[in-house]
Amino acid sequence: MKISRVGITGIIVFLSIGLLTNCTFYNQVKSRQDLVDGASAYKNRQFEEARELFRDAISRDPNGETKEGRTAQVFLARTLHSEYIANRQDRPKAEQAIAEYQKVLQRDISDQSSFKAVANLYENLQMPDQWQAWVEERANNTSVPAEHRAEALVTLAARKYTCANEISDTEATKKTVKKDGKDVYQFTKPASPEEFERLKQCAREGLELVNKAVELAPNSDSAWSYKANLLGQQARIAEMDGNTAEQERLKDEADQAKERFIALNEEKKKREAEEEARKKAEAEAANKRK
Repeated sequence: MKISRVGITGIIVFLSIGLLTNCTFYNQVKSRQDLVDGASAYKNRQFEEARELFRDAISRDPNGETKEGRTAQVFLARTLHSEYIANRQDRPKAEQAIAEYQKVLQRDISDQSSFKAVANLYENLQMPDQWQAWVEERANNTSVPAEHRAEALVTLAARKYTCANEISDTEATKKTVKKDGKDVYQFTKPASPEEFERLKQCAREGLELVNKAVELAPNSDSAWSYKANLLGQQARIAEMDGNTAEQERLKDEADQAKERFIALNEEKKKREAEEEARKKAEAEAANKRK
């Protein structure tokens, strides 16, 4: 029986698809086993073994087209990170971890855990310029979910608050005095005009950042918390300048922001308690079915 060229071509294509499918299936199965073994090695702090198992899994899917490939990429980054934490003299491990986390974020820009890990590593490596650029890029990247951009903005605002508070909350600038029979704080300018200017700049820039965060995530309790704190710094500055009217206005705004923070924080705690109760009930139900 003769087989036409078209028939032979069809058979070849069919066999190729079958081989490709089997190869893909094998790779997925092997990668899953590498993930299981790698996770076990990681748990036992056998980081070198875990690292190589995760690299093997990645080699079968370097473009992260499967769940296994993407998971291995995350696990590799975390393993390198843990190796650095175990030996903080091993800076190359930290730099490798940063590169691997960045690959994760290239595939999933919303991975907040990987973003925070890189920021943490830059801090540990004492690389403030890289930390600043990394967090600012996150805050300004419109491809990033709004709530994550807001969190980055709050992180930046927190640094500005610390800068301001380190100047305004000192023995030289903060005194306890009696007012209407009560002890209250009285704030005076720092002795250095340059320090006073830096205080004003930090408070102003911090408030600008946190206002952007509130716009992006109006129900962020941390954003409202820092807004209250930075308005409080602005009120101190007004008092230092002898501007009583502005001081009172800013205090009122700070109190309103604090009330908003408290309300949102209570709502979050309630949601967390409800979620914890739900998980507990599910676990108890599962145990009864065993």
